[in-house]
Amino acid sequence: MVTRGFVSGRRPPTDHDTRIPPGQYLEQGFPVLSAGPTPHVRTEDWSFTLKHGPRPIKKWNWAEFSALPLTRMTRDIHCVTAWTKFDTAWQGVLVDDILADAGIAPPTAYTLALSFDGYTTNVPAKDLLDGKAMVALLYEGKPITPDHGGPARLLVPHLYFWKSAKWLNGLQFTERDEPGFWELRGYHIYIYGDPWREQRYSGDP
Repeated sequence: MVTRGFVSGRRPPTDHDTRIPPGQYLEQGFPVLSAGPTPHVRTEDWSFTLKHGPRPIKKWNWAEFSALPLTRMTRDIHCVTAWTKFDTAWQGVLVDDILADAGIAPPTAYTLALSFDGYTTNVPAKDLLDGKAMVALLYEGKPITPDHGGPARLLVPHLYFWKSAKWLNGLQFTERDEPGFWELRGYHIYIYGDPWREQRYSGDP
């Protein structure tokens, strides 16, 4: 006999449920979203510059940067447009290892990610350290395609994916929290875009 009140149509949460932030859905593909045309940057023309304000600290060409320690990172990613993709596999250089090669600690609390197409996004320095972020060079063991930000893109998987700037060519430490491309156009700046708190737009908590 089944007694009313002791049977529920609700099912217990699955592993998938607990990995998808509020307002997101699971995506099997890998959508391509960009603010403008896709630049095609040859590795021969690529460079990466670490800056403190306008002052360059150190610059690497492709061969020099590729010779830095490479780390594998498999993470779920979450796009502000509401899709989540599980277990994306990347390989690249941790921001910690970039700073170590430059012989510096973060000089300020704020950074801007800089891209070849002029795109920028702000990220607190603490969110790039302690193994949280890398400059990715490979996706699923292959060079990152231009549509997905190759030859190198920032990867900050614990924040909405607009923070993982495509076509990366530098990181700039700034004295204050300067808004980037989407932050100037209404995306969240003050608490930086945490998918678990649905910090998509400037009015969100």
